Amino acid sequence: MRVFVTGASGWVGSAVVKELLASGHDVLGLVRSEAGARKVAALGAEVLHGTLDDLAILQQAAAQADGVIHTAFHHDFSKIVASSEQERRAIEAIGSALEGSHRPFVVTSGVALLAPGRVSTEDDASPPPLDSFPRAPETTAFAFATRGVRVAAVRLAPTVHGIGDNGFVPRLVQFARQTGISAYVEEGRNRWPTVHRLDAAHLYRLALENDTAQGPFHAIAEEGVTLKQIAEAIGRGLNVPVVSLSGEKAAEHFTWFTRFAGIDCPSSSPRSRSVLGWKPVQPTLLEDMANAAYFEAHK
Repeated sequence: MRVFVTGASGWVGSAVVKELLASGHDVLGLVRSEAGARKVAALGAEVLHGTLDDLAILQQAAAQADGVIHTAFHHDFSKIVASSEQERRAIEAIGSALEGSHRPFVVTSGVALLAPGRVSTEDDASPPPLDSFPRAPETTAFAFATRGVRVAAVRLAPTVHGIGDNGFVPRLVQFARQTGISAYVEEGRNRWPTVHRLDAAHLYRLALENDTAQGPFHAIAEEGVTLKQIAEAIGRGLNVPVVSLSGEKAAEHFTWFTRFAGIDCPSSSPRSRSVLGWKPVQPTLLEDMANAAYFEAHK
C-alpha cells in the first residue's frame, strides 16, 4: 500500500512512517523543512515538501495514495484558532481527493477533553468545538464517511512519551530546571493517560489496514499516571525538591501551562484492543523517566 503521511518528520509522524515501512508499505511523507526532509529520507520514505496550507499539493498526494494518515498539527496554543482552521481546510482537501474511493483516511485527535474527571473510552463522543479550542478533526473527517471514504480516528494520550519526546512531561521538566523545584497542583491526584510513541504508531497502522472498523481508537497504554507521580520522577531525575503548589503559586510556577497541569483526564482503550488486537508492549512513562537519557534529551 502507498500511504501519504502528513507531519512525517514529527514526533508521532516519524514513528508512523517507520512502522509503515517496516510492515512493507511505501510512504510519501509531507515535510515543511530541509531538516525534516533529511529525517524522512533517512527512514526510507519518499519526501514531499509542503505545508497544510498547500491544499493542491495535499489533494494530489492523497489522490495518488492508497491511504492517508494525518498527524500534522501546528502546536502553538497561542494560535490555536488559526491552527485549527488550517487543519480543517487540510482535512477537507484530503477528504475531497479520496471521495468515492473507499480508501482509508486516518486522522489524529485526542482524549484530554473527552470526559474530565472520569475514565473515557472510545464510546465517548468528541466534544463540540469551543471558541477557546475550536479544533475538531473528527467532526471534519467523519463528514466524508458518508461520501465514500473509510475514515478512522486515532485519539492520542496527552503524553506520547519516549526518549526525546517534546510533549507535556518535558514542559514540566523545563519548569523544574528553571525554578529548581518539581511541582504538582494541590494533592497531585489528577491523572494523565500515557502511551509510548512506538505503540501509538502501531495503532495507526492497524487502523489504516483494518477494512471495516472506523473507531475512534484510543492510543492509551496507561489509563492515568498522577501528576504527583510524574513530579516525583522529575525530582529524582533532576535531584530537585518535589512540592505541592496551589492557587497563585501554581499559576506563577506553571504560567501558561497551569490549565494542563491541573487537568484530570484518565482514559482507556477497550475497543482498540479488542477490535484491532492492539497491545502496548513498550516501556511505561515512569520506566522511561527512570532512564537518565530521558532527562539528557531535554536539556
